[in-house]
Amino acid sequence: MNKIAITGIGVISPSGIDKRKFWSNISHGRSAIEKITRFDSSKYPSHIAGHVHELDAYSSVSSRLLKKIDLFSHMALVASEMAIQDAKLDLTKENLNRAGIFMGNAIGGWLYAETELRDLYLEGREGVSPFMASAWFPAAPQGQVSIHYQMKGYSKTVVADRASSLMAIAYGARTLNRGKNDFIVAGGMEAPVTPYALLCCNTSGVLTKRNDIPDRAYRPFDKNRDGFAIAEGAGILILEPQDRVKKRNAHVYANIIGYGTTTDGVDRIDPAKDGKELANAICMALDDAGLAPKDIDYICSDGAATQVGDATETMAIKQAFNGYAKKIPISAPKSVFGNMLGASGAVDVISTVLAMEHSMIPPTINYVEQDPDCDLDYCPNLAQSKSIKNALIINRGRGGINCVLVLQKA
Repeated sequence: MNKIAITGIGVISPSGIDKRKFWSNISHGRSAIEKITRFDSSKYPSHIAGHVHELDAYSSVSSRLLKKIDLFSHMALVASEMAIQDAKLDLTKENLNRAGIFMGNAIGGWLYAETELRDLYLEGREGVSPFMASAWFPAAPQGQVSIHYQMKGYSKTVVADRASSLMAIAYGARTLNRGKNDFIVAGGMEAPVTPYALLCCNTSGVLTKRNDIPDRAYRPFDKNRDGFAIAEGAGILILEPQDRVKKRNAHVYANIIGYGTTTDGVDRIDPAKDGKELANAICMALDDAGLAPKDIDYICSDGAATQVGDATETMAIKQAFNGYAKKIPISAPKSVFGNMLGASGAVDVISTVLAMEHSMIPPTINYVEQDPDCDLDYCPNLAQSKSIKNALIINRGRGGINCVLVLQKA
């Protein structure tokens, strides 16, 4: 893959709605997981999550539009504006017919959908908003960003469970390599803290049930892990090819230099127990980047905190990196703010470029007891000072979807 630059970032998370606050909280390991209080969640096996606070304080979206869109589209609009401003893009001087939008999410806009379905049963079809059809479906954020900025280039929405936004970013980078667009707005968004979405996540069997200790519940790679805590949020990047970066004299956070994806083809939910296909995806990404295992300075892990998920991720890293696996620091920054499902990859990329910028690896929090099956350096509980030139990001979706991206510091 030819280098594709990340020139702007916008992040909305339980750990903060700007990159400085977000970095401060994840680098210091300040947990943002809390009990769900928006609705009565007490009967759910897992009823804790990472919530976004103060979104309205950062939003310029009109109240009229807010009535027509779901929260996940609202977050996408706010994060996109942050990223565009961060990249110092002047859209009045751009050919917006060659501006693309690549987004990823896993479940769509269920807050809007649940409300309208309730009204359908209570009031009949007359009670359902006509905007229901355009508010809930996974491509809605892409459409809203396109309408707001009049971006009309080649675009795509990816739905691949927790691998969605990392895959969307990779596809966006490849699209720029093929010369189809001048620049791309890429990332992901998710708003799963709703009654039905929470129910779906609970029935999947991947959520932690440590409701009495929310801030210590999500514990990737710890021996006593029992799943992740969900979170809402969005992460948006501006992607540009190198010739544009030089022409604009743009600031570059990092370059995307490699990508690999495979599927296990074993189970509809759990990953394969041998980690082989994830290892293949890692090797594909390294080959695409032209790097050897010894060149990777940091791995931002999937960190699902399920027994099989963390064990097989560790196994795959060992297979792909051979004797170097124990020399590479690994962490799961999402243990701080929660797992954003389809938005995880985009926020993992933002965490990683900020780690590069600050020469510091954010910690995996709540790591208490070592698991013999998870015996690598997971950067437990405290950030590590380290210069990072090349980093690798892993995301995995249900059904054995493996996605790996390689970043290089500018």
